Amino acid sequence: MSTIINIILFIIILGVLVFVHEFGHFICAKKSGVYIHEFSIGMGPAIKTIKGKDGIDYSIRALPIGGYVQMAGEIYEDDDTNTVPKEQFMCNRPWWQRLIILCAGVFNNFLLAIILLFVIALIWGAPSLEPKIYDVTEGYPASEAGIVGGDVITSINGKKVTTWDKAQILLLLKYKDETYTIGIKHEDGSTDTYEIVPVTEKDEDTGIERKILGIEMKTEVNKGFLPALKYGFQKFAAVSDQMWTTLGALFTGKLSINNLSGPVGIYTVVGETRKAGLSSVLYLTAYLSLNLGIMNILPIPALDGGHVLFLLIELITRKKVNQKVEAITTTIFFCLLLLLMIYITIHDIITLF
Repeated sequence: MSTIINIILFIIILGVLVFVHEFGHFICAKKSGVYIHEFSIGMGPAIKTIKGKDGIDYSIRALPIGGYVQMAGEIYEDDDTNTVPKEQFMCNRPWWQRLIILCAGVFNNFLLAIILLFVIALIWGAPSLEPKIYDVTEGYPASEAGIVGGDVITSINGKKVTTWDKAQILLLLKYKDETYTIGIKHEDGSTDTYEIVPVTEKDEDTGIERKILGIEMKTEVNKGFLPALKYGFQKFAAVSDQMWTTLGALFTGKLSINNLSGPVGIYTVVGETRKAGLSSVLYLTAYLSLNLGIMNILPIPALDGGHVLFLLIELITRKKVNQKVEAITTTIFFCLLLLLMIYITIHDIITLF
């Protein structure tokens, strides 16, 4: 029964994220006068399709791994020129309308993340984001170096730290000799820098090795509308910074690609999160929504950011990118992304079992 509930929750979360993203494209395209053939949640074979009064097909498809808004002339004029007026092709709309349509999905994902973070803080309180150390564990590197409870982390290996989110991702990265240079501000206002080498311990249940510094965190929680509103935006910014740092670390090799998760990994996290309660489920949804938005805005062909890139090239050169070049580039990157997803999924399955 628990497995069934986890699967349903997993599908609901992905469905919400996809709907919010695609609805952004949909509503902006519709308001801009672009002809829309279909609005679909899910991919693959159609389970149910309803023809709306506006002539648009609204579909639910079998695979809950994405969705799409099929618009006339998304990139170039297509075979619909006999049935669709040319001014209703997306490619023939003013550049600023196309830009809004392309970015609307990402905007909606970001907006959903902020709203969910605000709701979480409004109901359960707004945790402080300050990277203040609550306590240190005796016998571990942090304690032996001289760090004490009440100290605030200000930097890690030369990178400025203002939130726990930034501190946590920087402590996951690989560094030469596994040495961390940690800047600390003490309660009396004085500052120190410590060179710390974490100890490695293996989890008996999972077999996963973890680097341990011996730092304990416990954040203060503030109640009220304004603290919740402030938290929504600050946490959004903090997690965004964490994700951009993660992407940079993946390209530089400081973080392994095996740290990424695909649908199987997300499903596992959903099951664990459900046990932790509603606030954790809402936070996971906000986190995934923000993640989806950032991934889609990357200037990679086959993603929204890639289409934005081609649009910017068109504005600069004052002519459209060659249709074959764009099609081939998009296909290549789509295949690469698909291979990446397959690799991550296989790794998730191996880790699971």
